[in-house]
Amino acid sequence: MTTTFETQRAALADVVAIPVTPFAADGSVDPATYRALLRRLLDAGITTLTPNGNTGEFYALTPAERRQVTELTVEEAGGRADILVGVGHDVPTAVASAEHARDLGVPMVMVHQPVHPYVSQAGWVDYHRAVAEAVPGLGVVPYIRNPQLAGARLAELADSCPNVIGVKYAVPDAAKFAGFARDAGLDRFVWVAGLAEPYAPSYFSAGATGFTSGLVNVAPAVSLNMIEALRAGDYPAAMKVWEQIRRFEELRAANGSANNVTVVKEALASLGLCRRDVRPPSRPLPESERAAVAAIAAGWSI
Repeated sequence: MTTTFETQRAALADVVAIPVTPFAADGSVDPATYRALLRRLLDAGITTLTPNGNTGEFYALTPAERRQVTELTVEEAGGRADILVGVGHDVPTAVASAEHARDLGVPMVMVHQPVHPYVSQAGWVDYHRAVAEAVPGLGVVPYIRNPQLAGARLAELADSCPNVIGVKYAVPDAAKFAGFARDAGLDRFVWVAGLAEPYAPSYFSAGATGFTSGLVNVAPAVSLNMIEALRAGDYPAAMKVWEQIRRFEELRAANGSANNVTVVKEALASLGLCRRDVRPPSRPLPESERAAVAAIAAGWSI
């Protein structure tokens, strides 16, 4: 691993897939199905994976399950993809998860936005510094959902932790993103559009070079078509993809994103790829709404 993290930076400037975590009938993690879903992504050409992301129901998994998902991803990817493991919760837990990833040979960790109800900007820096300093050989990617955070705080963090190499920015405001990235240092970090395909065109126009995706679980080719268009600067082509995924993403975003994971798993279930089960506080789609998701997924599989 080089100290300048070139490989990790390149991996972030891509479709950063967030795999779902499938559950068996007894409610436990289903390793065989998880491996099959990963193989489907890898075979389609996806080369960056984020186990333990929000689409993977990070907050609903136990510590043992999060370790299990990380280990399964490392084993199944087998060098075919770069891995960016999601870590978070209290500082000792986040550090332990990052160290576990490091010990498995994982090159990067994504630090989930702290969910503490009282987050100061200086405390945000302290939290991420604690994780980054514990694994100086890993690339560290903060997941930013806080619109109040100033770009200067990210720059401050990176001044003391040069392994902070990228940002998953997930504030639904393209103008705020543009300002934040420039205040932090546009060329200093790899900027990943953290609100996936719906925001990718506007965020790319302001400096992003990668985007996260949960939709990719269902239709990898669709996500790859969008990144190809954006890399070429072909925004009309990117917006054609945007129109193709619009209804699906609107269903995911409805009611404060209550069905963000639910809709993805419903689509996968309609294709016979995994069970639709999600864990509380998510819930499966009601029967009356399943046909709409199935129709969209079927259209992509043609």
